[in-house]
Amino acid sequence: MTNNDKKSSAGGVVLYLGTLVIALGLTACANMSGIAPQAQLREGVSLGLPSAATGTPDLFADGAMAADWWRGFGDERLDDLVSQAVADSPTLKSAEARLQRAQAAADVTRSNDGPQLNGSVDATRQHFSANGIYPAPLGGSTFNLGTVRLSGSYELDFFGKNRAALESALGTANAAAADAQAARLLLACNVARNYFQLARLQAQLEVAQRTLAQRQETLGLVRDRVTAGLDTRLEERQSQAGIPEARQQIESLHEQIAITRNAIGALVGQPRGMQELEALPLASYEGVKLPATLPADLLGRRPDVAAARWRVESAAKSIDVAKTEFYPNINLTAFVGLNSLGFDNLAQGSSREWGVGPAIRLPIFDSGRLRANLRGRTADYDAAVESYNGTVIDAVHDAADQVASAKSIVLQQNQQRDAQEAAESAYDIARQRYRAGLGTYLNVLTAENSVLAQRRLAVDLAARRLDTQVNLIRALGGGYTGETTVAAVTPAAQR
Repeated sequence: MTNNDKKSSAGGVVLYLGTLVIALGLTACANMSGIAPQAQLREGVSLGLPSAATGTPDLFADGAMAADWWRGFGDERLDDLVSQAVADSPTLKSAEARLQRAQAAADVTRSNDGPQLNGSVDATRQHFSANGIYPAPLGGSTFNLGTVRLSGSYELDFFGKNRAALESALGTANAAAADAQAARLLLACNVARNYFQLARLQAQLEVAQRTLAQRQETLGLVRDRVTAGLDTRLEERQSQAGIPEARQQIESLHEQIAITRNAIGALVGQPRGMQELEALPLASYEGVKLPATLPADLLGRRPDVAAARWRVESAAKSIDVAKTEFYPNINLTAFVGLNSLGFDNLAQGSSREWGVGPAIRLPIFDSGRLRANLRGRTADYDAAVESYNGTVIDAVHDAADQVASAKSIVLQQNQQRDAQEAAESAYDIARQRYRAGLGTYLNVLTAENSVLAQRRLAVDLAARRLDTQVNLIRALGGGYTGETTVAAVTPAAQR
């Protein structure tokens, strides 16, 4: 290297360093004061959840809820329906596609933090103006121009712009992953609830058919008494009126059963494929073990809450990205290649060219664009926080309602069993007295209405107990653990 080359190189380094110092000095011109988030995250304790230190009982004895919780009901038909729904649901596949898109966006953002290398080959035949800046013999002539070049760049992320952008993208991807789990949980719960609804309607159909048989038997007894002169046509007509009413109830239940089967078919992707589906009797289900109180880590168990928290994390990192735009953007750029006038000279060593140096961009005056952008990102963060707060309030409310209902239904069933036993006994006594001529038919009707009401209530409470268990499982997250997140870090709601 000649002395001139050394001097030129040293001068270039001094120029680069001087430019950097000036750029950093001008950074003081960037002003982001007075712009800060206003919303505050709500924590579990502020919503009435116990702290982890209180030793609140967990969901199960082993401290975890299985992701395939529906198997706890011990019904293989239900297991198959949920598995089929999860495999074929367009809604779930759409959620998974959104997750793939978010993951791809995160990979694109991640690539910005690495070196970039591009190749180019240009071949141009160009006529140069005789009246332009190029003198003869180039001006007024036509030549072939050839360029072969490799160019690269690397952004020096001094202020963390790329890191913050990646963390924001990962937050969005993790929110999409939690959304996919929430969609899966909701789908499984809807299948289970409709299946138990089918079991309830089947049980109610049995009650209605039993009622029809009893009323037909009672009509025969009334007619015998009318023939014997012990009753009038009034009692006979009263007894006859109950039979078409029972048949109408049976037909109504058949309609509801068909509609419920169609709903289950739609959930599993076979709208007309469940016409023969039969659920097990309600008495076959013992149900699953659930907590009597809300768990301390409720917010970390629910995928919808986790998704909302990830969006808060993503919005926070977006603010960091907006702040870094106030600072210099520094890139190292370099290129090497061949450039010649005429293709025959392109491969000669004298056609080589290269260049290397920093590229610095610094905003000095932008008419308030950067501050407006920062205000917008800050507003997005506040909106994400309030959305999260609303989600956690709804989550605690939902779970508390389901726990209260689950405990109440058990007590109601105990009282209902006693009431039904008394009603059945009163109905038997009324029939016996009427048969012996010691009571009126009005007493039989009154007792029968009471028995029918209790039988229906027994079915409804048994079905509602299962439905409430499914709702409580959903309210408690359905076994969500957050293990499917894209990033290694975990939102604060799950720590």
